[in-house]
Amino acid sequence: MAEKNFKSLDSLKTVEKVINEASTALKSKTNTIVNSAIPETLAGALGAGIGGAGSFAALFYGGSVAGLSAAGITSGLAAAGSIIGGGMVAGIFVLAAPIAVLGAGGVGVASSIKNKKLKESKERLLKLAVEKNHAINKALKEEVDATKERADYLNSINILLQRAINDLRNDLGEVSG
Repeated sequence: MAEKNFKSLDSLKTVEKVINEASTALKSKTNTIVNSAIPETLAGALGAGIGGAGSFAALFYGGSVAGLSAAGITSGLAAAGSIIGGGMVAGIFVLAAPIAVLGAGGVGVASSIKNKKLKESKERLLKLAVEKNHAINKALKEEVDATKERADYLNSINILLQRAINDLRNDLGEVSG
């Protein structure tokens, strides 16, 4: 199975922010990157351009998607293990115990419900992102007298929306086009 771009409902909040920014841009023809709610993200998207490779998340976070370091993992396991008077190895068992207690059946049901909600949210956001993408493209064509700052703003939103659309389609098993 292909790696998903949006693995949780929380990860979809970034797409919601871009959709909200598109709504704001369409309501106010004076908005630019400077007075945006996500100026750094928009400036980064504009710099990356629409042809650049990479996922929506990498673009949204400016290529610095946080990860866990080996030191962080080992110290976390050691801290968990200290609960029962052990070290890092005991921490593995402490952290694994709740999973074992829940049992496969309960986890399976919860996972199924969570995955259904996640899929429904992706479908809803994909529909909204496509609508906003069309509206932004229309605004770019209609606002022929727009300042460079305004055009850059709309283009940067457009880039982010297109990346989100592609990644959502990928997650939903649709062919991007």
